[in-house]
Amino acid sequence: MSKDFSAEISSRICQHMNDDHADAVVLYAKAFGGVTDAIAAKMLSIDAQGMYLTAQVNGEAVPVHIQFDHVLVDAEDAHQTLIAMVKQARVNAK
Repeated sequence: MSKDFSAEISSRICQHMNDDHADAVVLYAKAFGGVTDAIAAKMLSIDAQGMYLTAQVNGEAVPVHIQFDHVLVDAEDAHQTLIAMVKQARVNAK
């Protein structure tokens, strides 16, 4: 991880996503992680290359890794990328 993308930033992003955007995390697992039958998901960590989730499927926790389409530069890039991904997932789900 670069100095611009620390463990502290990862923790802050994950806490925010899990607390305030749990529906988006499930969408990431379904749309980008291929876990289409996920009923819940939690973001465990995020780095410049991707994010690690755990998805709930049939009562089991399934690990999910999602690679980003580019290397993230900083927290703001992560913010914008996650927003773009959830928008794309919502469009594709229709």
